[in-house]
Amino acid sequence: MEIIAAVRVVVKSLLFVLLWSNGDGKDSEHSYVTCGSLVKLLNTRHDVRLHSHDVKYGSGSGQQSVTGVESADDANSYWQIRGKPKYPCQRGTAIKCGQSIRITHMKTGRNLHTHHFSSPLSNNQEVSAFGENGEGDDLDVWAVQCEGLHWERDEAVRFKHVGTDVFLSVTGEQYGHPIRGQREVHGMSSPNQHNWWRTMEGVFIQPSQEPLRHDEL
Repeated sequence: MEIIAAVRVVVKSLLFVLLWSNGDGKDSEHSYVTCGSLVKLLNTRHDVRLHSHDVKYGSGSGQQSVTGVESADDANSYWQIRGKPKYPCQRGTAIKCGQSIRITHMKTGRNLHTHHFSSPLSNNQEVSAFGENGEGDDLDVWAVQCEGLHWERDEAVRFKHVGTDVFLSVTGEQYGHPIRGQREVHGMSSPNQHNWWRTMEGVFIQPSQEPLRHDEL
């Protein structure tokens, strides 16, 4: 499939594109998460990566499920950082603290989304993946909460949903069949230890680079 091939190209690109450099100073332009970057997001409290797949919830909205997985090498855990609807960000520009973004699932082209449905395990707010080809609605928008001016790659940040004011969170509940062992991802009304996230593996786009082409986005 074309999408799977694209994922493989991205993974191979990790060997050639600047990913992560602990030696970079904080003032380096290479120390920030940038618009267009393709990343995995780790929940630092529960050590799981934000994940999605073409498996729909059996309750609530019935939309595509979003979970947390322990595996570091699952291609279904890649997400692209994009601007909000009608206000695209320029590829390669550093994401500012407080900036509103969309987080688009690489493999299915659906956006990280939440709404007033109860999550299936914890009865918090359901988080799903929604839309087609990277386009959904206003409930796909999240604000990056971080310290300083820009979102730095090695810092823990929170994602606050612009439409409903919840924080993207994991509290440890695990699913059974057909996604046994995967953790529930949901929205919580207050900031706490369960809603810190940090970028891990990924391709960080720089202003001088040609943008990665993924037609499904």
